[in-house]
Amino acid sequence: MTIFVLVPGMFTGAHVWHRTADRLAAAGAEAHAVRLSGLDTALRPAGGDIDLETHISDVVALIDSVGATGRKLVLVGHDYGIHPALGAADRRAGRVDRIVYLDSGLPRNGVPAVAALPDASLRGRTAGTDGDTGSGDELPPPATPGEWRRWGSTEGVPGSALDRLTALAAPHPMATLLQPLRLTGAADSLPATGILCTGNGASIEMVQMMADRGDPALRALADSPATFFELPTGHWPMLSLPDELADVLLRAAAGEGHRLVPADASEPPAHLRPFLLDVPEAPRERHGNVDLYLPEAEEPCPAVLFVHGGPVPAEARPTPRDWPTLRGYAHCAAAGGAVAAVVDHGLHTLGDYERAAADVAAAMERVRADPRVDADRTALWFFSGGGPIAARWLDAPPPWLRCLAATYPVFGPMPGWGLTDSRFDPARAVANAGTLPVVLTRVGLETPAIAATVEEFLASAKECGADVEVVEVPHGHHAFETVDPTDESRDAVRRAVRAVLDRLWRPGRR
Repeated sequence: MTIFVLVPGMFTGAHVWHRTADRLAAAGAEAHAVRLSGLDTALRPAGGDIDLETHISDVVALIDSVGATGRKLVLVGHDYGIHPALGAADRRAGRVDRIVYLDSGLPRNGVPAVAALPDASLRGRTAGTDGDTGSGDELPPPATPGEWRRWGSTEGVPGSALDRLTALAAPHPMATLLQPLRLTGAADSLPATGILCTGNGASIEMVQMMADRGDPALRALADSPATFFELPTGHWPMLSLPDELADVLLRAAAGEGHRLVPADASEPPAHLRPFLLDVPEAPRERHGNVDLYLPEAEEPCPAVLFVHGGPVPAEARPTPRDWPTLRGYAHCAAAGGAVAAVVDHGLHTLGDYERAAADVAAAMERVRADPRVDADRTALWFFSGGGPIAARWLDAPPPWLRCLAATYPVFGPMPGWGLTDSRFDPARAVANAGTLPVVLTRVGLETPAIAATVEEFLASAKECGADVEVVEVPHGHHAFETVDPTDESRDAVRRAVRAVLDRLWRPGRR
């Protein structure tokens, strides 16, 4: 018999696990939902202070109460709940057989839970220098069903369940979010499983891509026996797909699931595979964080600035401007008579969009100031997770910007990313794009959550009459230039490059 200990996330209590726990019990397992102090009960410790250690103690107490050694115990942490779950596993490593990360982050020793929250305004909060973590301070829960979307996708949650979730929501003690998680390493070797909710923007494909790019935590998982599952739903699968979640938990307990592909010294990761076109190489110059690819020309030429996606770990090597895809596009642009520029910007975490946008703006000014560039004929080309940065130039396009391109972009705030700031929402900004031409390359095999942002953008663009040309790659995946080297993909790249260059050479926009 397997025992499941289920730890809820922010604002929620044991009640969210009811239907999943019933399904586990019907399958012959034993399921216990943790009641976290201050969230699921009116009982509070002496003095009323509740911090992360309090919640860790709640989980430890439940583990101790089930006793019965010899039975497999699986510890499941949803959302914030993975922090007290890991803390409890560290203290009871000999009793826990597996840890399940349910649509959660990867907590690290010494880092508070607030660092992983989707709300950027909260990520900036830290414990006081005197050690005070804000005891007694509470974060108000969502007051309406719609406000839950601030914390994750509600896709699939029935209206009645969302109403009940709102009615039973409790203020979350801030000290539990600000107190750093302290781990001894005792649980580091425990088997782990990640359950990703694709409706909330996560997928195994995306995790593999980030591991390949050098994310230390994910690369470590790729080298471990960790397993992964996907559920086609939003951030609260215990409410939207309770039976399916229970089935996946049972499979996880049995050691099933997809495993990431570890790094292979003999085979480059997907993003470092060769570019799909054989293009003549143009001379390259390096200026700070910007590389310039120069065409054969005596007069100033139009310019295209290529903006990579992300987040890309700061430790990743090579950096994006040396990736074959960006270099390949730059050579294509230079072969077409334009100065091509590639910028390494600072999008290392989801909290870095403001800094990355500033890096891109500075890079464009550097490019336009080069005497070999026609400063009145420029284009910006965004890729993947760099897409939200495009909103700045869609919202107020300068006259010298002749075209904006985007390839498999994240073109709107992704659930759980915390991009509630409208400055990073291209679907909203396109209403102000005026006559600025947009060339968008869309792949048919896109991650559902990313595809939804593109559809929303296109719907907004149609409504306001924006000038958008869509280059379709029906059988292409995200990053198709290195993972799908087909004739269809090659033709798409050629068409996109030609569309952008044509707009650079046309008479200026009014």
